[in-house]
Amino acid sequence: MIRRRRGVAFLALRLRDTNATGTHCLTNLYLFAPAKFPWLQAIFEENLARYGAGDLDMMHVRDPRLREFLLSDEILDLVEPLVGPDIGLWASHFISKEPRTGKTTPWHEDSAYWEGRISTMAGICTVWLAIDQATPANGSMGVLHGTHTNGFSGYDTEDAENNFAGFERRIKPELIDEAKTVYFTLEPNECSLHEARIIHGAKANSSENRRAGYTMRYFPTTSQVIAERNPGHKLWLVRGRDRAGNVFVGV
Repeated sequence: MIRRRRGVAFLALRLRDTNATGTHCLTNLYLFAPAKFPWLQAIFEENLARYGAGDLDMMHVRDPRLREFLLSDEILDLVEPLVGPDIGLWASHFISKEPRTGKTTPWHEDSAYWEGRISTMAGICTVWLAIDQATPANGSMGVLHGTHTNGFSGYDTEDAENNFAGFERRIKPELIDEAKTVYFTLEPNECSLHEARIIHGAKANSSENRRAGYTMRYFPTTSQVIAERNPGHKLWLVRGRDRAGNVFVGV
């Protein structure tokens, strides 16, 4: 059993409406201490230079220094009110949207891409941490509040060459009310949280400024990760205990 620290109640108050909307933007609250965050930025820059922007998925498997951040109390105290006391690390991904890329991130649900890999999508939480400033002008994430109760909308085929993230599907346009979109604005070291089933996307980066972020994804260990649908995918038990027979690194 991985122990937790006290002090989650304050964050629970900050996140009280997330279960209703499926997302929350934590501005004016730096996730990591000012002395710690530059170290994460430096690790990102090093890996970006080494691997390139298109090969930064699951970097914590290749670069163990990232686990200092992914397994930290700063993160786990943030997600516990949403995920519960028993938490597994599902995935992480650095995203770097270069200036003037001209490509959007299509409307999608993470759950639609993970279908069949885990027993339920309920409770999977993504922390989107700004490495750079993120604004609508440089392609910050937009969400449709309250759309996290389904997770499997109708999709059209998408040309992966025409969008930023290489998605091969996008939610049917007639299902999207873009007038209701909420676009986040985040300073470096600020973050947003969203549930796996919420509809989200991003416009192209039309600015002169890069938009980089770090997605950190956690799941309740009451959910079962289907081993045969996740060959080679490594999981970490980061708080509490396993409740569904999952296999974790080092446990």
